[in-house]
Amino acid sequence: MNDTGTSQTNNRVIEMPKIAVISVAHIHSRHYCDIIAKSTSGGAPLLIWDENSDRGTKYAGDFKCRFEPDLGKAAADPEVDAFVVCAENTRHLPLLKKLIPSGKPIMCEKPLATKSEEADEIVKLAQKHNTPVVCGYHLPFSGMGGAVRNLLSEDALGKVTHINFRNAHNAAYGRWFDSPELAWFTDPKLSGGGALLDMGTHAVQFLRHLGGPVEKVWADIRNLSGIYADVDDYGLIVMQFKSGVIGRVEAGWIFTGGHGGLEIIGSKKSIWNSDGLKIGGPGFPAEPVALLDEKPKQVERLIAVVKGKIPKADLDADLEASRDAVKIMEAAYKSAKTGTWAAC
Repeated sequence: MNDTGTSQTNNRVIEMPKIAVISVAHIHSRHYCDIIAKSTSGGAPLLIWDENSDRGTKYAGDFKCRFEPDLGKAAADPEVDAFVVCAENTRHLPLLKKLIPSGKPIMCEKPLATKSEEADEIVKLAQKHNTPVVCGYHLPFSGMGGAVRNLLSEDALGKVTHINFRNAHNAAYGRWFDSPELAWFTDPKLSGGGALLDMGTHAVQFLRHLGGPVEKVWADIRNLSGIYADVDDYGLIVMQFKSGVIGRVEAGWIFTGGHGGLEIIGSKKSIWNSDGLKIGGPGFPAEPVALLDEKPKQVERLIAVVKGKIPKADLDADLEASRDAVKIMEAAYKSAKTGTWAAC
């Protein structure tokens, strides 16, 4: 892979890439296919593979593209410029082991994996084959994320002591996962966890970007609604960063309102985004913070990688944060079981 992040096997300039979608199990699959249809060659995914042939052929019919029942043929197709993986959370590793040796850029839906050793294996494979791998995160690339990073780099808050984020919605009360196609979200063997893993991973990965490596965590993870009772619908993680900063992530499928989003507390000022991004503190009236231009995220980020527009250093840093998010989340579930702090 060169300094711009393009793979050695695909170093020509590709303005309209051809993208293969590997599994459409995830709730975001249709949205990603829509983006591919609008942004890539042929006005549709080049092909769709899914181990559930009924699901795969339905999507292929909807997007007027080829359904490929053979994963090996999909992985080796010479027309493919990049892959999008939207499988169930616990099935990422075996699919990525098939795709990464191609050297072609891959976007894997979040989380990267559900176990630390699997995340480590994915990163090692990506490094071995010089394959760019991005995840389905968006917060680090938002206009808010860029503005906050600038403020932190300028020490605008004084000494930062706390970084908090709530990411939640009402999926349980809304019965989002009642359909057979999405029921896997409530099966721990396929999901690896419930609301905390599903929603909390966004917040964890973002705070890892902002605060750096995490040393240990404490967590309380529960099912409070009695809906989708085999998995959690609420979770709270307290993270101790190696820098000494304390982080808090709250996530759930049972939030019907209230304040969500980011809060960073410093010795002089704080940042929050309950009503637009603001900065203020004692003696400093709250002022709006201008957001930066958004950077490509998710499928758009994959396309930018294919076009050579993302520096390799940025890709490496983001993949490291995505791997650490897996470790933090695994430690959180361990902490909730033991009632003690768990090392990351």
